[in-house]
Parts: sequence; C-alpha cells; structure tokens
Amino acid sequence: MLNGAGSLSDAELLAIFFRTGIRGVNAIELAQQALLSSDGLSGLLGANHHDFCQYAGMGTAKYTQLQAAIELAKRHLLHDLQRQTVFTSPQMVSDFLKLELKGQQRELFMVLFLDSQNRLITHEVLFSGTVDSASVYPREVVKAGLKHNAAAVIFAHNHPSGIAEPSQADKLITNKLVQSLSLVDIRVLDHMVIGGSSCVSFAER
Repeated sequence: MLNGAGSLSDAELLAIFFRTGIRGVNAIELAQQALLSSDGLSGLLGANHHDFCQYAGMGTAKYTQLQAAIELAKRHLLHDLQRQTVFTSPQMVSDFLKLELKGQQRELFMVLFLDSQNRLITHEVLFSGTVDSASVYPREVVKAGLKHNAAAVIFAHNHPSGIAEPSQADKLITNKLVQSLSLVDIRVLDHMVIGGSSCVSFAER
C-alpha cells in the first residue's frame, strides 16, 4: 500500500494470488520455487493446466486464479483500446497482443478491425495453424473486414518459436493483404509479429 504494486518482485506479486503456501514453505517461497521451475514469470503464466500442476504446491485453484488475472488484464487493455484512437498508442496495442498471443502453442493470425477514427471495433482470430505456420486467405480477410464495416485493420500473428523476426512468407502475405483490402477501401495500418516477450511492427520497420 505504501509503495505500490510496481515495487513488488515477481514472487511477491504471485504470493498475493497464492495467499498460502504449503507445509514448511510460505507463499513467497512457493512462488520463488514455481518461478525457478518454470524458467520465470513468462513460463509460469504461459503454462497449460497440466504443466502448471506439475510445479510443487501448484494445483487447479492457483491455475484458475492466475488465468483470471490474465483475463482481467486483457479486458482492461481491450476496454482502453476501444475508447481511444488505437494507432496513436502502438505500445498499448503491443501489450494487448502479447497477452492474447504470447505462449500460444500454435500459430494464430488475428485481425484488429478499426473504424474511421482508428478505434477498435472488434478483434478476431481468423486463422490458426501448426507450430510454425498458418495459412492466411486474403478473400476471408476481406469478407471479415466488410462484415465488421471496418475502415482499417491491424494484423497480428505469433511465432511459437519465441522469435519475433518476420519471415519472407510474412512479408509476402502482408503485401497480398494490403493489395486485396485496398480494393474495398480498407487501410492496413500495421502487421505485428509476436515472439515470446518481443513484438516487431511492420509499420515501424
């Protein structure tokens, strides 16, 4: 209360959610053990239910608590994105996309649909694939853009490998999508690639 949540370590923040430890281990020590076992906060929060429950002292109750915390953060960012001009805040977009796509085991292709003021209308995962690729069809992207009456879009997809560097295939499909959407007057503002905790923006490049 005196110094704010930002002053706490990862283990201390987790301990607030865990509330209790196990016999002989308090909540902070339990959190420290979980962080070590999962290779850090990113690994712990990105673990699936089965893997999470393999860590000492972890179970379904703690897993659901953390999943609820992640979902709250997503909804908070989504609410803010819907209230303001999205493209003036690329960091907020990046933060939201990392929460949505980081840690996914398959490659997902998401589209943020924006109005004429670049405010978020909705977001949607249009395509999902394997661990290293996802087929993207411009026709389906155009149909979705018209359905949502979008004036502009931001594309995003993840690299499960954790490396955010765009591939040649990413560049080619982006060019195809720009051309296809220009025929129906929908602007492409950016394509963001999420890999681990990194995000590469085509627009910034």
